[in-house]
Amino acid sequence: MSDLPVKERFSGGDFRVHGARFCIIAARFNQEICDNLVAGARKTLLEHGIRESDIDLVRVSGAFELPLACQQIAKLDEYDGIIAIATIIRGGTPHFEYVSGACTDGLTRVSLDHEVPLGFCVLTTDDVQQAVDRSGDDEHNKGTESALATLETVSLFRDLKG
Repeated sequence: MSDLPVKERFSGGDFRVHGARFCIIAARFNQEICDNLVAGARKTLLEHGIRESDIDLVRVSGAFELPLACQQIAKLDEYDGIIAIATIIRGGTPHFEYVSGACTDGLTRVSLDHEVPLGFCVLTTDDVQQAVDRSGDDEHNKGTESALATLETVSLFRDLKG
């Protein structure tokens, strides 16, 4: 056993994930934006050596359905990482708060209960333009960021397991 502190033994920040499998679960609500986020996540996974055949895509109605779908996928124990994608745009009622809170709490619970890296790519924006800005084909795509975070966590878990 190394005398180095954990933070120095397991550096994180790399993506040693050869042979890893990923499931992207995306909402159909606000589909154009979610499709752009899926494209960013998929492109990033492929750029980091994940084979197309090791990336599955599952669609659900909206953000509220994401946690249960992620839970069922996690139970399969077939994936090294899951990326949850949805877009919730504020409206004139409290619905935004209920859906975003329930989605966030549910996804956190799934990740902890099933000990699976779960990329959180649920946009919560004040308007459509903010969502568009965060889902473009550029370095600001939150699908890309979420995929990178998930890759790094999968790599860390592999390091921890030795």
